[in-house]
Amino acid sequence: MQKILVARPIFPDVIERLKQYFEVDWNNGDVLGNDELLARLADKDGALTAGEPIGAATFAAAPRLRVVANMAVGYNNFDMAAFNAAYVLGTNTPDVLNESTADFGWALMMATARRIAESEHWLRAGHWKKWNYDSFLGADVYGSTLGVIGMGRIGQALARRARGFDMRVIYHNRSRVAPQIEAELNAQYVSKEDLLKRADHVVLVLPYSAASHHTIGAAELALMKPTATLTNIARGGIVDDAALAVALRDGRIAAAGLDVYEGEPSVNPALLTVPNVVLTPHIASATETTRRAMANLAADNLIAGLGEGPRAGRPPNPVNPDVLGKARS
Repeated sequence: MQKILVARPIFPDVIERLKQYFEVDWNNGDVLGNDELLARLADKDGALTAGEPIGAATFAAAPRLRVVANMAVGYNNFDMAAFNAAYVLGTNTPDVLNESTADFGWALMMATARRIAESEHWLRAGHWKKWNYDSFLGADVYGSTLGVIGMGRIGQALARRARGFDMRVIYHNRSRVAPQIEAELNAQYVSKEDLLKRADHVVLVLPYSAASHHTIGAAELALMKPTATLTNIARGGIVDDAALAVALRDGRIAAAGLDVYEGEPSVNPALLTVPNVVLTPHIASATETTRRAMANLAADNLIAGLGEGPRAGRPPNPVNPDVLGKARS
């Protein structure tokens, strides 16, 4: 029987599914350090991960490893050049989290625009003694301009929500989406600089890569309106968190909502000192229905990728399909 490592705690019923096909080593505790991860992968044929870094050192330590299934849409934790060089298959879990992530992104943007977290903290601290006309004046969402950077599945889901708020939608992407999608969403393609200058609310939903590192830095923040908000539900590293903290402190933009961070779970200490930021711990996909779907899709990818089950050899979501059917080098 083939052996796999499940590197993070996941739903026990998904573990039972995997046990039908594999000998399962399940880490149901804290995140594994790199040395322990490599040690536990040494005799494994496959792995189910949720952000652990996987690359050439992994494959050198785990000569039998043939499939790594990431329980996430993003797979910036994978060194794809190393995957391809070793003929190791990587997979991800797209689509199943589109709507729940878009819901959360919308909620985070709304909370940011209307200063919900800031006002709640103020109330809990016992400061509310009377009503004032100018208490916690925020920004309107209805009728404003939404700027989406990254018009993939989740970006499009956000744009659909904007229709109910009578918002103008502008977007920037590596390439324009199809004309029929633009028409359906009533979305206008613009340059990144134009988007930053015009948008009242900027939402980031682009994948992380070396090319997208610090897509939003000090120069980009300087282009935004001082009344604008920035929401990041994409990946840490897309925003220069240190530059954002300075912009928030100095009032260069009105507020920010962040679900992801550079070097998470660590958060830049400067972000903890400014009141005009809403901080959440990478929970955009955190509904039970969605997380179950992600876990089961990752399991489907691993089962099929290792040649088991009804889809043997045809995993649903390969990110480097060219290695399918090729022997591990």
